[in-house]
Order: sequence, then C-alpha cells, then structure tokens
Amino acid sequence: MAQSLMNAQVSLYGFGVLTPAGSLLARLLLLVAIVGLIASTVFTMLVIAGTFRFRNQKTDEGAEEFLPPLSLLKPLHGEEPGLEAHLDSFFRQDYPNYEILFCARSANDPGMKIARRVAARHPHIPARFLSTGEPQYINAKVASLELMGAAAEHDLLVISDSDVHVEPGYLRTIAAPFRNERVGALTCVYRGEAHRGLWAHLEAAGMSIEMTAGVVVANMLEGMQFLLGPTMAMRRQCVEQIGGFGVLGSYCADDFMLGKLIAENGHTVVLSQHVIDHVIVSDGFVETQKHQIRWMRSTRFSRPKGHFGTGLTFSVPFGILAFVAAGALQYPRLAFFLLGYSIAARMLLALVVGAFAVRERILMRTVLLYPLRDLLGFLYWAASYRSDLILWRGREFRLHKDGLMVDAAAGYQEDETALSAGI
Repeated sequence: MAQSLMNAQVSLYGFGVLTPAGSLLARLLLLVAIVGLIASTVFTMLVIAGTFRFRNQKTDEGAEEFLPPLSLLKPLHGEEPGLEAHLDSFFRQDYPNYEILFCARSANDPGMKIARRVAARHPHIPARFLSTGEPQYINAKVASLELMGAAAEHDLLVISDSDVHVEPGYLRTIAAPFRNERVGALTCVYRGEAHRGLWAHLEAAGMSIEMTAGVVVANMLEGMQFLLGPTMAMRRQCVEQIGGFGVLGSYCADDFMLGKLIAENGHTVVLSQHVIDHVIVSDGFVETQKHQIRWMRSTRFSRPKGHFGTGLTFSVPFGILAFVAAGALQYPRLAFFLLGYSIAARMLLALVVGAFAVRERILMRTVLLYPLRDLLGFLYWAASYRSDLILWRGREFRLHKDGLMVDAAAGYQEDETALSAGI
C-alpha cells in the first residue's frame, strides 16, 4: 500500500506534472473559474429575462398618432465611409414636420459638403448648416449641439450620430413615447453593422450583443438613467433644466451624462424598441483596439461600480482558466466540459439578444463570433484599469469621476482646480 502511494506521488509530482504547491494553486484557480462561470451564468439569465421584458414592453395606445414637430441635430466631423447614404436615410423619413440641422467645426468640413449635396436632393425637408469655429469645449461635439439646440425651431430634439443608418419609420417611433408628459428623454438600442474585416465584425458583435445585454439588464433592474449616443431624443425644457448642452463640454461620455442629468431631474428616460444600424467606419486592428479600450476606460469612470462588476459577466475567460486548471489537476473531462460550457453560454446569450432585442440580420455569424468577442471584451475591460489617460482627437486627457476630462499636460494641481470649479 505504501509503495502504491509512493508510486502515485512519483507519477504526479516526479515527472513535472504538478508540485504540491502547484496543485494547491491549480485548485484555487479552478475555484475562481467556477465562481466566475456561476456569476456569468447568473448574468446570462438576467440578460435573457431583460431581453424578453424589453421585447414585450407595451407602448401607449394611439401613440402612433402623436407626431409633434421636431428638430433633428446631426453633428459632423469629416468624411466617413458611407456617410452620404447614412444622411440620406434621415431625409427619407415618413414624418410630416421636421427639420435637420447639421453642424461641424468648419463650413468647409468634407462632411458638411456631403450633407449639402444630400439636402439638395430633398428640397422639401428644411435643412440648415452651421459651424462652430474653434470649439471652446474639450468635447467638440458639445459645441455643435449647443449651437444647433439654440437654432432649432422645435421643442422636441433628436440627436443622432453621423455613422447611423435608419429606416423610414424611425422618427415616428422616436416621437411616440413623448405623448406621455413624464417622458423627458429616449434612446435606442442598436446593432453593429460591419461590411468587411474580422476586427470590424467583432466590434459590431460587441455593439449588438455586449452593449445591448448590459443595457437591457440595467433597464430591468433600475430603469434607464443614461442615453446612448447613436440616438438621443429629449424635450428642450429638459436640456434647459440641466443648464444647457454646455455643461457636457468636458465629459468624454456626453451621452451618459446627458441621460443621467435628465433622469436626476425626475424625468423618465425611455428605452425604445426601435433598432437602428450603427455602422463600423474602421476595420483595421489598431484602430478598433484603441476605440474599444477608450470606450471601456470611459465607462470605468462613468459607472465605476457597474464597470467593476462587469468583470464577472464574461464567460469564456473563466472557461479557459477552468480548462487550464482542471487539465493541470488531471481532470480532462471537467476541463473540456467547463470550456465548452463557457462557449455555449455565450452563444446562447448572443442568440437571444441577437434574435429578440436587436434583430441581427446575419444572426449565426454573430452567434459564432461572440465567444471570441467575449474573450476580447474581458481583455479590454482589464486594459481599462491600466491608466486613467485617454487620447481624444490627438490630445491626451486624464479622466475623473463621471468621465470628466482634464488636459493631462496641465498637471494635478490644475486638475484639482478644474474639478472644484465643476467643469
């Protein structure tokens, strides 16, 4: 018996499989992996519940007849792939009374030239073209919003990014919930649209599934307290109550802050069932990675507690950890089961969100890509804690609470001055 035990020890430790300390470490890592998989499973269940709650939410009866005049605000910055087609979709709305305002830093901005060309094809839709000059805010988009908001004729404002493509019924759906006077703002879920390149398709999968999953859970648990940049609709009086668009000028996530401030003033923020297309304009590896990490870092400061908890919502990284740890402990079946489970769970999440929340056009491609996107999402999340610096239009800024940006070259003393001044 003693000889058998000795042989077993030699078999396990003597040939470099694991030392006693290594065995303990492997067991601890396996425990961490299993806890992570349990947490991600709970999140998946919440996403499924949130998705079906979102899908089945009711709208006000007769709301389709509520068609107030509205002003559509379109900030522009340069010429982007597909911009002409995107802008054209906003001129083809099945809506009786609306205007479109465009604004860029310069009247000669390439994007403005495209907007003028598109507007000329639709003379029946009122369109105006504004320019800010050198913006006074770190976030140049805010300068455009402030100028367009002041010039807008109507009290219902709809802000939409330049890389968004919409269907003809977009404005009708957006306006309808404002029949309820308690509604102060509205936003939309969106699906990522990529036309080429693996990295662009992975970023699109993140937009469609990862982003939407978090949004529907937040909507279910605490109600909407933020807005999403591709579409932000609001009453003018709500903007005036928070002090105007200018208060957002030093924030990285202006959409998050705008929704947060409107919600804090007691207004309801609605998550519309209307799905829009958010088109990926870059398909290179470097650009997509920079964009994803910057977005994660901004989220870390905008919603620090929620962002920290996001680390437990990923599945595939814990599956890989479980595979390595269980394999080292000589549990091959358990290793393959846990890895397979982590991948299957992400595919299920992508299937539910893709089919029922954002109505993905090529659903199976997204389902198959999403486990890899889940792994990358974890890496982006981890990278968000490496620094509090972001690169914004060629300048480096330090992030503070709520995503406040302060010039990194100014030094910490100026940071404190800016924060105390409430920039």
